[in-house]
Amino acid sequence: MSKYTVAEVASKIDHAVLKPDQTEADVRENAAMCIERGVASMCVRPCDVKLTAELLKDSPVMVSCVLSFPHGADAAPVKAFQAKQAIEDGVQEIDMVMNIGQFLSGNYDAVREDIKAVVDVAHASGVKVKVIQESGFLTMEQIAKACELSYEAGADFVKTSTGFNTTPATPDIIAVMIKTVGDKMEVKPSGGIRDWETAVAYLEQGADRLGVGSTVAVLDGGTADGDY
Repeated sequence: MSKYTVAEVASKIDHAVLKPDQTEADVRENAAMCIERGVASMCVRPCDVKLTAELLKDSPVMVSCVLSFPHGADAAPVKAFQAKQAIEDGVQEIDMVMNIGQFLSGNYDAVREDIKAVVDVAHASGVKVKVIQESGFLTMEQIAKACELSYEAGADFVKTSTGFNTTPATPDIIAVMIKTVGDKMEVKPSGGIRDWETAVAYLEQGADRLGVGSTVAVLDGGTADGDY
């Protein structure tokens, strides 16, 4: 028997509506579901923030969005502008992708400043920032280093994956994140969470939030089709 209720798991979910072919009708349908199921936030593409904020305005569900998704390769000033625009449109949390290429090049100062450019804009408006590492491209040592850079830049969360590249979250990756920054940042596994058991296992491991695209299937104890 799980020690978590369905409502408790739902309250940890950032429900993802991020696929390129999802329509305005999909956004509206998913917003209604998020309110009904009581998730933490609905995570949308930047172009959908304004509509989502309107749809969720009378509910406790937060509006979150991705930024520089899914490759993280925008210039830092562009990312900062994207954050500003998202905030004006009504976002409450931002999931930014770290500059993966710069990180793998060893340009750690650039990576830190890239994150900080978004954090400075977001925190000025009380908006939290999650940093997506795309951990599947990284070794465990690099995952720890990326966590350290995210902390140094002032971010609030570290997050594993976009769900659109390479491997999803794994328990080993989450263990490294928690060991490295779990006492001072929040941790969000994302990608590959397609059933109840996986979701609960990450929460039991110490994760603070879950990135889930198939929320109804997870909460109803089924297994989602597809790869997100």
